[in-house]
Amino acid sequence: MCGIVGYIGEKDAYPIILKGLKRLEYRGYDSAGVAIYNGNEIEVCKTQGKVSTLEEKAAREISRVGTFGIGHTRWATHGEPNDINSHPHVSNNGELVIIHNGIIENYGSLKTELKKRGYTFYSDTDTEVLVNLIEDVQKNEGVKLGKAVQIALNQVVGAYAIAVIDKKKPNEIVVAKLGSPLAIGIGENEYFIASDASPFIEYTNKSIYLEDGEMGIIRLGREVRLRKIIDDKPIVPYVQELQLNLEQIEKGGFDHFMIKEIYEQPEVIIDTYRGRLLAKEGIVRLGGLEDHIEKFLNAQRIIIVACGTSWHAGLVAEYIFEELSRIPVEVEYASEFRYRNPIITEKDVVIAISQSGETADTLAAIKLAKSKGALVFGVCNVVGSSISRESHAGSYTHAGPEIGVASTKAFTTQITVLTMIGLRLAQAKGTISKSEFMRCLSELEMIPEKVEIALKTEDKIKEIAAVFMNAKNFLYLGRGYNFPVALEGALKLKEISYIHAEGYPAAEMKHGPIALIDEQMPVVVIAVESEHYDKVVSNIQEIKARKGKIIAVVSEGDTTVGEMADYVMEVPKTPEVLTPLVTTIPLQLLAYHIAVMLGRNVDQPRNLAKSVTVE
Repeated sequence: MCGIVGYIGEKDAYPIILKGLKRLEYRGYDSAGVAIYNGNEIEVCKTQGKVSTLEEKAAREISRVGTFGIGHTRWATHGEPNDINSHPHVSNNGELVIIHNGIIENYGSLKTELKKRGYTFYSDTDTEVLVNLIEDVQKNEGVKLGKAVQIALNQVVGAYAIAVIDKKKPNEIVVAKLGSPLAIGIGENEYFIASDASPFIEYTNKSIYLEDGEMGIIRLGREVRLRKIIDDKPIVPYVQELQLNLEQIEKGGFDHFMIKEIYEQPEVIIDTYRGRLLAKEGIVRLGGLEDHIEKFLNAQRIIIVACGTSWHAGLVAEYIFEELSRIPVEVEYASEFRYRNPIITEKDVVIAISQSGETADTLAAIKLAKSKGALVFGVCNVVGSSISRESHAGSYTHAGPEIGVASTKAFTTQITVLTMIGLRLAQAKGTISKSEFMRCLSELEMIPEKVEIALKTEDKIKEIAAVFMNAKNFLYLGRGYNFPVALEGALKLKEISYIHAEGYPAAEMKHGPIALIDEQMPVVVIAVESEHYDKVVSNIQEIKARKGKIIAVVSEGDTTVGEMADYVMEVPKTPEVLTPLVTTIPLQLLAYHIAVMLGRNVDQPRNLAKSVTVE
């Protein structure tokens, strides 16, 4: 959600910033802009639409010459997507320029006060209020840019990652963070800023990640200076060496990042359990878990907080934890959890799941849980992210960068980590027999191979997609471990094809959704071998009796459902507890191919952002 890029150094800034904006397109946005200091003035160019539109406009309107500048992709919050509301925003005196990710909640009262002081506003954004507030502080307090930003931010309520430049100081960028990610890349006599490391990874692998409540003054010829916003206390920067490489964020010959990431799943699942799972030795260990395992074993309950696809992974974990380790589990939408005054005690363990590690609602839920004394365990993908830093302990999923907005490999790697946690807790509690434990480890180790087999059905799934690409509605049904997979399958279709789809527990079909079924309604049923198999067969018969079209996900060699269904997508036979790792694959492929056939922007679906960093 929104992307920030900046450069100061000896190279031409514009091409670096433009390439950086393209690398951040996956975050979701509706407009883009740049500001480049040309040696005399700060030239600003911005537009509604894609970075390619900005590139065309900039070629006509600005010189694009200079070694200092900032750029932004905006996801609209205050004010509709248009040229005026796009970033960067310029102060009334024309000297300060700002880019901003987040929301200034008290912008209305600040705007009213600034209007009384003679300031004029041209956009509907909260960001324009902030840049004029900084100008006002600078003017009235007679302070330098860094101090003016600090004073202004102490009057602000909300979330932000900002970068501010001053025409009078063309060798300096001031940055600050509260609730939205911001990284500083450190090169040879050059600095980069970005929402994540992808815009500058080809130039440097050294980065500083700002913590909440920190600001930085980046000036050529000296080290980055960090300070606390609230009290001006200096901070010693911690420079990380990044493991990300350029090849990981390129498409590698695939048409879209999403299909590339679908096909990466066998490899990243191995990366996720490598060193943690030793099936032959009967060992499964995760460092963060081992350090706090007694807290888990003695927990009154485990509360899982997440949003979107991560919430679906949490639902799968609920089945795993309760069945294997017999610990009560509640799965909460982080966005609701934080606002309903939940009962949390020191006896609870809270697991927070997030691909990006920056999800605003999940971060807020973590802070709430910590304030109540609960242990917080993070499961996320991005090393150094806010959730990884806020949690008491945790486990990374090691999925590598996920660029496609619709999560695929994040889901399966999250389930892999959560399955290992469930198995380890069951072993420690003695709620699983040694033979069953060994069997589960062996089967989990074989999942990448089974995912490879499931991927080989793509051509057949493409044929099914062609049949149903013009459907207006879909219903997805599953039972037990595969009910969350039905929810996830429906979400994938909605996200990237814009077709209405709903996921339900199969048994709930008779409590309402069955009224929708007719010959125009495709129903995707997850009907793999499980203890619920006969029940699912009965649900399929009920759908067939009402002329619904059945697309069934079945275990290899299935003949019962195979003969009843109109279309079949086969997956390898797998123990029920692990089936979500294979049944989700055909649903990802189905959604992808329907979206492609409809001409959708698969990697950047409308109105969506990769990481929801504002409420």
